[in-house]
Order: sequence, then C-alpha cells, then structure tokens
Amino acid sequence: MSLTHRPRRMRRTPAMRRLVRETVLTVDDLIYPMFVMEGENNREEVSSMPGSYRYTLDLLLKEIAEVYELGINAIALFPAIPPEKKDVTGSESYNPDGLVQQTVRAIKQSTPDILVITDVALDPFTTHGHDGILDENGIIVNDPTVEVLVKMSLSQAAAGTDMVAPSDMMDGRIGAIRAALDEQGYEHVGILAYSAKYASAYYGPFRDALGSAPKSGDKKTYQMDPANSRESIKEVYLDITEGADIVMVKPALAYLDIIAKVKEATDLPVAAYNVSGEYAMIKAAAQMGWIDEKQVMLETLLSMKRAGADIILTYFAKEVAQIIGKNYP
Repeated sequence: MSLTHRPRRMRRTPAMRRLVRETVLTVDDLIYPMFVMEGENNREEVSSMPGSYRYTLDLLLKEIAEVYELGINAIALFPAIPPEKKDVTGSESYNPDGLVQQTVRAIKQSTPDILVITDVALDPFTTHGHDGILDENGIIVNDPTVEVLVKMSLSQAAAGTDMVAPSDMMDGRIGAIRAALDEQGYEHVGILAYSAKYASAYYGPFRDALGSAPKSGDKKTYQMDPANSRESIKEVYLDITEGADIVMVKPALAYLDIIAKVKEATDLPVAAYNVSGEYAMIKAAAQMGWIDEKQVMLETLLSMKRAGADIILTYFAKEVAQIIGKNYP
C-alpha cells in the first residue's frame, strides 16, 4: 500500500515526538497556591484536598524554600483567618500586622527572589463569607467594597508583595487599585486580575481550607454565570483598560473554551486557575485506583496550556516540579 501521508512517522519514537511537540508544560508556567495559618510548628492537611496543607508561618517558609529549589518561581498566598478576627466588613484584611502582611514580609526576607502574589478578596476575613460588604438587606454593595479592597491592596504592597490578585469580581476594582497603588508609589506592584471568575461548584475544597464558604445565599450576583461565554471577553477588556497586567480564567478545566477565547482576545499573559475541585477529583480517583494520577495530572495541565494559558495556578505545582524533567510525556 502506497500512502503519501503517514503521520505516524512523526510519532515513532520519544525523540521524534519531542521534536515535533506543539505544546510544552514547564515549571516556569506554574504558580503554587499556598495556605498560611496562625500558630507555630504546625501543618494541617486539608481533608478534601489530599496532599495540600495549611502551614504556620515557620513551616511555610521551609516549604517555600524547598519549592523554590525545585524551580517554582511564584506562589499565591491565601490566609486561614481565625473566627475571632473576622467581622462583617473584613477589616482584618488591611491590618498592617495581619497574617498576610507578616507572611509576605517573612517570605521576602527568607526567599527574596520568589514572586509573592497575594489574594485581594474579603471572604476569608468576613463573618458571612462573602467577597464584599453586605447592606441591611444582605446585598453586596459594590463601591464600599472596592474601598476596602483598595486598603487591602495598599497594605499588601507596603508589606512587599510583588503582585496583588483581586479575586472578588467587584466592578471597577482593578482601576481603583491601580490608581491607588500608583499614587502611593507602588507602581512596580503588578495586578493579576481574576477577570473571568465563574460562580462554580468546583470551589468547595478551597472553601474548606480557609473556612470561607458563604454563610447565606451564594455568589452568583458577582461571580459570572457558567452559561456565559461572550461576557468573559467583556470582563477581560474592562480589566485590561483599568490596568491589569495578567488576566485569569477561573476555573480552568470546565472552561477551556473560555481560556481559548480570552487568549485570542488579548496580548496580555493569560492565567488559568486549576482549582481545588479539579485537584480533588484527580486525587480521589487516584486513591480509588481508577486512574494513573501522574499522567492524568500532567495531561490535565497540558490541556490548559494547549487551550492558551500562559500561566497555571495549580496545587499540583510541587508534584509537577518533582517530575517535569523526567522525560514527560
């Protein structure tokens, strides 16, 4: 049989496959989300996220030094705030001596070259678990919330963060934060905007990790409807015009089409958040012996790169860094 085209020639050996590979996953693509809590010499595994932990600051610093040695260049920091420090307005979020601020300063002293990205949202700090301030009718009020987010961002910048990452989905918050940072002399601090953040069911384990689930209602009045695609481009454009440096789609796995659309719509770096529910599903299936965890993990992250993500936030970052040089795939 004579065939002009035999695509299998390009798949014949590992060396040939590597030669013609279109998409490559590297450690440089990854941001490692990490949880910090108060106390000393303690590490708690998140029950719904096997292999992911809340660390006290002393142990967090050791873990950060280790992952930096593995080649991970950036971490995203999330605080587990004790109930007694929460209130209805999230005022602890801009405490200059708060958990986040202390942690950023300590990281910059111990591992100064790692990029520190700090979350800007009120849900870890509020008694009600929402990302904004509630009025007397239980409705999130946008502009007063943005005022607090600005204070939070300035406090984090003063502590030494490299980038703030507003994840709240309030209207106009990127522009307000950018203006305030520039006015106060923090023009070097970047903004990673959660631009297309959907009201997703994939966030459950993350909320377990921080104790930040809403106590009433849901987040559908400010996070995006999973049914909407075109709206994501509008949100991305707004964040770009307001001064975002990186735009992000969250979640990632069920929103690969959105990642692709956003990548086509902008020249800015596009991030994707491989969220806690996506992580937990792979871990659970692997524990049952139903899948090859390593291969499914890498294939899943590769799909996000293939869709157009330049950057991936993933709880798998450390595991990937430990194996990425071992002839994958």
